[in-house]
Amino acid sequence: MKVYITLFFLLVSKSGFDSLTKRHIDSLKPLANYTLVGNNQKDFLNIDRLNELAAKYFESNPDSTLFYGQLSVQLSRKIGYKPGLANGLLQVAHANYFKGSFKLATQEFDESITLFKGLNNKKGLGECYELYGKMLNLQANYKLALTYLNLALEINKQQKNESAIARCYKNIGMVNFGRGQLPVALDFYYKALFIDIKENDKRDVADIYNNIGDALQNMEAYPKALDYYKKALNEAQQARNLLEIGTANENIGEVLLAQKKYDDAIVYLSKSMQIATKQQDKDGISYISADLGLCYAYKNRMTEATKLLDTSLKVATQNKIVYNEAYALISYATVFNLQKDYKNAGKYAIRGQALATRLGNVWFRANATLQLYKSFAGLGKFEDAFKYSVEYSSLKDSLKSSEGIQKLTSYTLTLNFKAKQQQIELQQKAKDALYNQKIRQQKLNAVFGFIIGIMILVLFSYYAEKRRQQKTILMLADKNAEILQQKTNIDEQAQKLSGSNLLKDRLISILAHDLRAPLSTLRGVFALLQDDTISIDEVLQMIPSVLKKLEYTSDFLDTLLFWINSQVEHAGESVKTFCLKDIVASETVNLYDQANAKGIRLINNVRIETYACADPDSIRIVLRNLVTNALKFSRKNDVVELSSRLEADPQTNSDYIVITVTDSGIGMTASQAERLFNGRVNSETGTQNESGTGMGIMFCKDLIERYGGEIWVTSKQGEGSAFSFTVPAAASIVTERTLVMVS
Repeated sequence: MKVYITLFFLLVSKSGFDSLTKRHIDSLKPLANYTLVGNNQKDFLNIDRLNELAAKYFESNPDSTLFYGQLSVQLSRKIGYKPGLANGLLQVAHANYFKGSFKLATQEFDESITLFKGLNNKKGLGECYELYGKMLNLQANYKLALTYLNLALEINKQQKNESAIARCYKNIGMVNFGRGQLPVALDFYYKALFIDIKENDKRDVADIYNNIGDALQNMEAYPKALDYYKKALNEAQQARNLLEIGTANENIGEVLLAQKKYDDAIVYLSKSMQIATKQQDKDGISYISADLGLCYAYKNRMTEATKLLDTSLKVATQNKIVYNEAYALISYATVFNLQKDYKNAGKYAIRGQALATRLGNVWFRANATLQLYKSFAGLGKFEDAFKYSVEYSSLKDSLKSSEGIQKLTSYTLTLNFKAKQQQIELQQKAKDALYNQKIRQQKLNAVFGFIIGIMILVLFSYYAEKRRQQKTILMLADKNAEILQQKTNIDEQAQKLSGSNLLKDRLISILAHDLRAPLSTLRGVFALLQDDTISIDEVLQMIPSVLKKLEYTSDFLDTLLFWINSQVEHAGESVKTFCLKDIVASETVNLYDQANAKGIRLINNVRIETYACADPDSIRIVLRNLVTNALKFSRKNDVVELSSRLEADPQTNSDYIVITVTDSGIGMTASQAERLFNGRVNSETGTQNESGTGMGIMFCKDLIERYGGEIWVTSKQGEGSAFSFTVPAAASIVTERTLVMVS
């Protein structure tokens, strides 16, 4: 049997990661792609890690708790791992009751309890009883809630688990608070508080401060309640506990609401609502919605108030949170009385009073009775109104019982004493730690002194040796410099020799490349004359063409000699300003016959006002090579076009000319184009089997780069090629362009 696990860590919020140590997270990463292969110890260990992860994430992301818990339950059932199943069911039940799924949570708690009993796992059983009791308290089933919480308390006392004992005291206090027995609730709250302060558990301290504040708020001791809520917020923020931060903000908002500071109350309640919504806390969403609804109602913003109260009542009813349902109904009655809709106010107040009686909550009963008194008085039923007025006074007196205030005073004194005692203990521990640290520091100083002495001796020896090495290195450096100078001289001589050889190779290749065609033509004419193959008239007709080719060849030789001089001497001395159109026209006229012979149209579209600043003979060689190659690889009816454009270089703030020779010939592949300027290439035959040396393009590149230009090609096989190169623009061009822009 194989079960494959893929853990979706994206479901885990950032705040959840903050609550785990890096070591803990690293230990869980292997689960992200783990394979269960059977009932063995490694499988059990990884299921236990899943349950640990589920418990860790509850405070920050209950959805993650549900996900990891369900995965643990599924895998535990597959391999029959009962401890993992019991703990997984406990985690899932905790998340489900928090989300309001009480029926499903009850089934999971019951199965978990049975498994823990069978395993004789007291710790797990105690935790299960505790959470079960908390859920029953939320459902207002106080009697059964106390039964489970007392069972949990007994187990935790046997286990001597102080933190768990404190939690049980707190939850028993919450049950008594729900029943309206505020002095009893305070007894248990302070029992829990003393333990948590001793254990320095800031999260639980914040929780209990919130609970004590609730009791004081019910007694209408608002300033004292506000003090405890602010203490709770401070502790929760230090513990980075999102749930308790939300609860403290909600409670502060409620006190401000009671004090009629509605705008301030809305600020705190809105912060709390954001946290409750993020955690999908149905209990929190329902109760905070009612508080916000009352705030907006008192500000006479009835549309917003009604919408929030609808949400509060709907969430409480759907999730069977009786406590919140009673609060929503009483809040509705309050809003209707504010609107003088006394009939509806009475209707909701009666329903709220019935639930408050069922809950046994004196504060709810008092508020429901107050709204009944107002509604009957508004309807003119003064006898009923008087009856509810008397009942309200009685309930308010019971809430303000002197017993609760006396207990609060007594516990506050005890708490202050314990806090002071703890502070003295901490100060004494700090003094002891400081004394021990001084002793250790003195010992360390002696050790460090000894080590420093040894290090000084070592450094002195090292320095002396280093000085000897430096003298040797300087002597070797002088010898090495002499050798390097000799090597440099040899390299320069070799480079000159290599340059001479390269120049010789280039000259030979150029002669073979550019003189072959005109010489072949002359040889053919003389051969025809020798054989009497053609008449005198035909010879006379051919003479102009032959003369043109001889003129072209002579001009080419002059240009070639000039290029040779530029290779040997300085290229900068031959730079001048010239009209690019004239150079192009001269070359196209000389190559016209070659183009016409292949049925190719040769077009000169270079702008007449284009002036370049370079060596014109070098540019002539480049143009001749590029046009000759374009004709070579073009077919009948193809077009070879020469064009130019002026562009600006933003980096150097200067202009340059881009000259392009475009043909619609056979083109080339991407790999051929890429190799074209990287070294010597094998010359391909033309469309009419014309041959070449393969060096013309390399000469073009060399000439263009001598004047700071660039050359490149874009080509597609079967569609033609476009060779482009740049030359610096003459100053006159720049001035002309500026004048055009100004005009």
